[in-house]
Amino acid sequence: MKTTKSTTDRQNLRNGLLFCSPIIMGLSVFTLYPVLASLYYSFCNYPMLKPPVWVGISNYRTLFHDPVFYTSLYNTAYYAIFATPIGLGVAFLLALLLNQKVKGMALFRTMFFVPSIVPMVAGSVLWLWLLNPQYGLINSLLISMHVPANLIPGWMADPLWSKPALILMSTWGVGGTMLIYLAGLQDVPVDLYEAADIDGATSLQKMWNITIPFMSPHIFFTLVMGFIGAAQYFTQAFVMTGGTGGPVDSTRFFSLYLFQNAFQYWKMGYACSMAWILFIVILLFTLLLFKTSARYIYYGGEK
Repeated sequence: MKTTKSTTDRQNLRNGLLFCSPIIMGLSVFTLYPVLASLYYSFCNYPMLKPPVWVGISNYRTLFHDPVFYTSLYNTAYYAIFATPIGLGVAFLLALLLNQKVKGMALFRTMFFVPSIVPMVAGSVLWLWLLNPQYGLINSLLISMHVPANLIPGWMADPLWSKPALILMSTWGVGGTMLIYLAGLQDVPVDLYEAADIDGATSLQKMWNITIPFMSPHIFFTLVMGFIGAAQYFTQAFVMTGGTGGPVDSTRFFSLYLFQNAFQYWKMGYACSMAWILFIVILLFTLLLFKTSARYIYYGGEK
């Protein structure tokens, strides 16, 4: 009896592995191997056109003495610190507005969601025209409002305004986050709002004591994903600056500098070491968020 059962288990395991073999092979060839190869190359001098040469931790030692490395870290941290909470806040406010029972709400929801599915390259080119300091729509509106010329931003042409310009652009594509919040708002118990109304609670009190606690798991998820996305910010900066990271290195983000080292300067080993530094930073910050999440995340049904 036991032999028959063990034979059946082995057959089921074999059949399961056979069915899963395409995805296992795909992950092994296109994910696991590149990850392990990048770890090896991070300890090599690898100009891509020549075989890699083992140099130990030389890449990492050089990295921590590279001033551009710290500039890219600063630019990425600046963007993550400001763009992530601003994007979450805008998405949350939009979700609250679009959760109202108003005629034609389906049309409004579609209008606010559509920008998030516009290809990044197309959206970047569009915003490059909008933010043009000379004849862009945004500055034209500011001029029509009689804003003094010295107060009109130079946007992507000004090192002081280039990162705020990208942060402003990031709020245009919060449709996916908004949709998550909108779905979460549907699950907030209506009877709690009714009880709060009976107790004389204000809208702000209901928001702080009912809506936000029930939405905290959704906010936490989007916070983690938003930080990971901000740490890897690349496409918009590459398209809008032509891959230079200008003006004056103000938009040379970590991923952009990594790309430049790999495919412009042909320093693949150096780029791999940067990739592993980025991985460690994202991992540590994500672990920190999960470690502290019990203090401010409420899951329905918990006591």
